[in-house]
Amino acid sequence: MAGGKVANKAIGKVSHYYDKIGVAIIELAAPLKVGDKVKFVKGDTETEQIIDSMQIERAAVESAKKGAIIGIKVDEPLKEGTMVYAA
Repeated sequence: MAGGKVANKAIGKVSHYYDKIGVAIIELAAPLKVGDKVKFVKGDTETEQIIDSMQIERAAVESAKKGAIIGIKVDEPLKEGTMVYAA
């Protein structure tokens, strides 16, 4: 398939970003696991990264189910409302 705008469904949305520690809180709309590559999209801004680690209530987990609220360390600052897609 050709590149361009993301056609797949969002797997989550950033509900909060802690700038001092570089952590985004994401409400998942689909399962996610460590090692997955994701794309953060907000307006014209897009960034991609591989999930190195994630936490649920400050406990490290390897995967999270739809509906979970996770925290992940991100490479670049994100804004609340940023959508998360599989990359």
